[in-house]
Amino acid sequence: QGQLVESGGGSVQAGGSLRLSCVVSGYTTSPNCMGWFRQAPGKHREGVASISTRVGSTYYADSAKGRFTISQDNSRDTVFLQMNSLKPEDTATYVCAADWRDRPGCGGAEKDFHTWGLGTEVSVSS
Repeated sequence: QGQLVESGGGSVQAGGSLRLSCVVSGYTTSPNCMGWFRQAPGKHREGVASISTRVGSTYYADSAKGRFTISQDNSRDTVFLQMNSLKPEDTATYVCAADWRDRPGCGGAEKDFHTWGLGTEVSVSS
């Protein structure tokens, strides 16, 4: 059975960096879209960044622009989220998502991703 497994979360001070990884396994083909979402306690889940694995186009939420970078490896089954200049408001559970439907862009909407990981915790202290 296929799964998405995240890693790389942790606790850092404000201004620090973390690199999250997500590996897709158990599927016969690579997903067309992979993304990162986050959910802080008491808040709705929000899309942070996504990437079209075929063409490499990316999407970033306004809160991530200029600080976070999403990338993938050549296999199209691993995606990374480099997070720099972290702020306390970035504290959340970060969840990897994937989708195999063929579409021009991936965006940051939950409805556009149908396979989800369990998440990795990120805590940023001031």
